Amino acid sequence: MFDAIAPRYDFLNRVLSLGIDQRWRKATAGALALPENARVLDLATGTGDLAVMVARRVGDCRVTGLDPSEGMLEVGRLKVARLGLAHRIELVQGDAQRLPFEDESFNGVCIAFGIRNVPDRSKALREMARVTRPGGRIAILELSEPERGILAPIARFHVHTVVPTLGAWLSGAHEYRYLQRSIAAFPAARVFASQMEEAGIEMLEVSPLTFGVCHLYVGTPRARS
Repeated sequence: MFDAIAPRYDFLNRVLSLGIDQRWRKATAGALALPENARVLDLATGTGDLAVMVARRVGDCRVTGLDPSEGMLEVGRLKVARLGLAHRIELVQGDAQRLPFEDESFNGVCIAFGIRNVPDRSKALREMARVTRPGGRIAILELSEPERGILAPIARFHVHTVVPTLGAWLSGAHEYRYLQRSIAAFPAARVFASQMEEAGIEMLEVSPLTFGVCHLYVGTPRARS
């Protein structure tokens, strides 16, 4: 599915989010609180937007971006090369549920708009905790449906109607109807935060962004006994 929309994925993200998606990614990169020369894992990296933002934020850090869609990765590799970051960002194909990395390999792990697409979220969360070094941070950015507030009905209309209709029209595909369904099926913020805790991640922060259209979850791996 993502292979089909890869060529226009970045453009559609900017249009459908009214450009706010990059601000959300910036907040995610900052939440990692990385040291110099850090090693970072960006899961569901797609076309590498968050990987690029992390690499630019912290001097000399190295980012590994992992994604199951080779089509998205191809677009991302072209972007990384064009920006002159190929020596610091590596994009590889893989599965968040079975990470091909040793324990405590990374100073930080992040994933933007991808955890809701993972079949076994708990397994992926445990893998994130496993590969993060003690004291390192795990930052998860995910879309959500606002539950309350004066703008909540407008936000839900945007997700349920505008996103799938405009996405299908602009991309010539119907994959964006899946986006609406996957957001609606994702658990409430408090429930997902509990899932992170159960997976061995100590929660540090759960922040609603833009009236609750998106949430940023930040945690650190719980000390192993």
